[in-house]
Amino acid sequence: MQSAKFDRNTITITSENNNTVCKASGSVLKFDGFLKIFKDQKKEDDENILPSMSKGMVSVESVLDEQHFTQPPPRYSEASLVKKLEELGIGRPSTYASIISVISTRGYVEAINKRFHPTDRGKLITAFLEKLFSKYVDYNFTAGLESQLDDITSGKESWIKVLENFWKDFNKNVSEVKEKRTREVLDLLNDSLGSLIFERDKDGNINRKCQLCDGSLSLKNSFRGGAFIGCSNYPECRFTRPLSKAKAAQQSQLAEPKLVGKHENGNDMYLKIGRFGPYLQYEIIPEIIIEKPKSKKKRKKKEEINNLKNVSIPKGIDFNTIDLDKAKFLCSLPKSLGVNPDNQKEIFLNSGRFGPYLKCENKSARLENVEELFSIGLNRAVTLIADAKPGRMSSSVIKDLGEHPEDKKPVRIMKGQYGPYIKYKSLNATIPEEKEPLELSMDDDLILIEKRKEYDKNKKRGKKK
Repeated sequence: MQSAKFDRNTITITSENNNTVCKASGSVLKFDGFLKIFKDQKKEDDENILPSMSKGMVSVESVLDEQHFTQPPPRYSEASLVKKLEELGIGRPSTYASIISVISTRGYVEAINKRFHPTDRGKLITAFLEKLFSKYVDYNFTAGLESQLDDITSGKESWIKVLENFWKDFNKNVSEVKEKRTREVLDLLNDSLGSLIFERDKDGNINRKCQLCDGSLSLKNSFRGGAFIGCSNYPECRFTRPLSKAKAAQQSQLAEPKLVGKHENGNDMYLKIGRFGPYLQYEIIPEIIIEKPKSKKKRKKKEEINNLKNVSIPKGIDFNTIDLDKAKFLCSLPKSLGVNPDNQKEIFLNSGRFGPYLKCENKSARLENVEELFSIGLNRAVTLIADAKPGRMSSSVIKDLGEHPEDKKPVRIMKGQYGPYIKYKSLNATIPEEKEPLELSMDDDLILIEKRKEYDKNKKRGKKK
């Protein structure tokens, strides 16, 4: 059967006084084709099917007053991003993993609830390339280059010719960009990112007026903090704000530290906004440290100054939802959820650089849903740990003996240049030649570790004398 045929149309209905205009866009079915055997004649993606109409007067029988909110397309996940790359003809199955790894590790995107969200750095890099290297970030150019690489592999193209054609135009483009001044480049980025980094006035126009003076806001860059928004009247006016409007809104909401409540140690907990986002801060109870006397006549007693403890709020959690219970929970991490029945080891819940995660022996599992951090239980943790792959262990590890009974740090037998040895934190203990490394138990290793500690102490005393 033949394919169905549609006409893309827009129908406009206007009142006599032109005060009311109604529009509808969709497709008009011109030929049934294979759709004739289907009861519901709809095009792909459930697109609206419009009736065939002609110009003239329309009598309105009824009006349905319904409110509709257009939803933006969902953010890319790893799977949907790979699917889109395949549709565009960019990359190959062997390069998809490296593409996703690069945009994540270089900070161009951040993963929140399995979806990629562009960072300030990613937005800047994209705007810079689109303005000054538009040819080389065009999808068609990249797809065409992929086809040329396939032709080189099959012997249809000469790799020297392909490189010459690429380098000739690329080198010229780079030379032209190098001649541009920094201010000129920033002006281009201001125009490109205007709607993303600047606020709008009541009329919908981009407002770049400084809040403290009559100056104009512009994109600026610093070697230490990266890109930010600053006033053109610097240094007379020192108004600055983050590049992201969302972060700027957070700073305005938390211009002053917000008191959350009391920590378990009795000190106040405050919610603050820093360079890397919102965080909790509270004072640690001061410890009294007695130093060893330098001589028999002098004894020195030192009281440590109150230390401030900062606890970052994981990305994806709205700081406005942080109450006293959640604050105490975040400050209590890492937290033991219980014993894993599979290996009788404890499962710990913690939050790190890449979000909340579970840790059990040499296995780690990320929590894809950030909100699950506050509700996860032992059963769910056991399931995630069971599905997780063991972490990579160094090829020089001969035997993993487990955790030290005092501080739970790993104790391992390692393969060294001069023979096997015991590795515990920064301490390396030699294994006697008469002992077999694989037959050593944890008790044997603890004895050798203590001997190494005594040896190091005696060695330091000898040096002081």
